[in-house]
Amino acid sequence: FTPRSVVKLLVAMMEPREGRVFDPACGSGGMFVQSDIFAKHSGNLAFSGQESVDTTLRLCKMNLLLHGLNGDIQLGNSLLDDKFANLRADFVIANPPFNMDGWGADRIAPNDKRLQIGNRKCLPTDSNANYFWMMHFLYHLKEGGTAGYVMANGAMTTNLKEEKETRAALVDEGFVDCIVQLPDKLFFG
Repeated sequence: FTPRSVVKLLVAMMEPREGRVFDPACGSGGMFVQSDIFAKHSGNLAFSGQESVDTTLRLCKMNLLLHGLNGDIQLGNSLLDDKFANLRADFVIANPPFNMDGWGADRIAPNDKRLQIGNRKCLPTDSNANYFWMMHFLYHLKEGGTAGYVMANGAMTTNLKEEKETRAALVDEGFVDCIVQLPDKLFFG
């Protein structure tokens, strides 16, 4: 669950007015609803999302229905079973599970296109999925698209070799525009 104030801030920073909004960790769909509110219910946004928990997927679909929205929401693990492999979105917005340990990095093929950040090939770590989530978001962006996501504060300072190299690639290749550090203990869990 992402606090509403965080969702509102993230959406306001991204300014989604038209195009496709993709959330590969869509939970109950709050990012979609807030994006529609930001766009003043214009009908100019399309929504696609993936959720790994069946009950939560149903909540998302119900939430969209209650707000008069349609979306292509699929069940599955976004990192290991990407249901939207060919999708390139105008906006990627997400609050993925933080610090997923043992998530299956060894199942990512060496030629997986998500490993490419600009001119650099980066490697995921199985001790933490945070940076592979970031690679996944970047992969799903259209040229000129914008990604906004919530990530654990520790992702900014990790010293794991692969994560440090991925962070450097994101910055050096010009994919980072802004980082907003939120205070600790902001999430209810």
